[in-house]
Amino acid sequence: MGFNNYYYFFYINHNYLVMTNKLKRAAYLTLIVNICLFFIKATAGIISNSIAVISDALNSLADIISSVAIMFSVRVSLMKPDENHQFGHNAAQPLSVFLIALFTAMLSINLIEESVKRIITPHRINIVPAVYIILIITVITKLILTRYQTKVGKAYKSPAIKATAIDSRNDVLISSLALIGIFGVQLGFRYIDGIAGILIALFIFRSAYLMAKENIDYLMGKSAGKNLILEIANAALKVEGVLGLNELKSHYVGNKFHIEIHINVDKNLSTEISHGIGEKVQSAISSLSEIDQVFVHIDPV
Repeated sequence: MGFNNYYYFFYINHNYLVMTNKLKRAAYLTLIVNICLFFIKATAGIISNSIAVISDALNSLADIISSVAIMFSVRVSLMKPDENHQFGHNAAQPLSVFLIALFTAMLSINLIEESVKRIITPHRINIVPAVYIILIITVITKLILTRYQTKVGKAYKSPAIKATAIDSRNDVLISSLALIGIFGVQLGFRYIDGIAGILIALFIFRSAYLMAKENIDYLMGKSAGKNLILEIANAALKVEGVLGLNELKSHYVGNKFHIEIHINVDKNLSTEISHGIGEKVQSAISSLSEIDQVFVHIDPV
């Protein structure tokens, strides 16, 4: 192995290890934070008997289940291809997020039902300063976590981590609504708690919808957008010896694209030279971060 090839091999593997560690760290941190928040919010919900706070706590419980599933899916998706999964395990992340979205949607429907009952028959709410403190801590913690998850999700193109960032951002709004509900009850409007519960449940449902919508594209093998297609075509046409393109197809496999491209080369070139041009095209397109596999067909003209 030449020095350049060895350096390239080392660079690729080093980047892979860095990505793996960053994604695992983000998943573990999310899980730990959600466990802590669930216990303190569950305590606040039991003390206050507020459906808004209870809904917020159940949302954190859903986050814990999501975090465990995402942590497992990240680990599976980073596994190298094997005999049974020759193109890797990238589909693990979008599949897990879609299942989480279904569970979250069902939870939100149950919360709406309970909140409506609380509006019809208001329950006694016990408000203590600790409830306010817990909800304020939740808002601040989730704001910090959202920024961190968004940064990691974008940097490493992880649908699972990006989904948790969306969820954390919604948690900020959910805990803020719970605060408004508690404050409204303290002012004497007991039905406000049930209204806050419904709004929280709707935010939870919206979060589930957005997660499902994005990951259906991954699971259904949606094609690449126009900008990426142009970028792929330009990368291929810049390779010396490529006279044109006949066909360019793309589809998601997991959270990255597989590309099939037909290139035109001079029919008078030897098979060896034509093959070398194809390898250069494959390398140029594979260097794009959104691409996982490239299949090049050579058409002599």
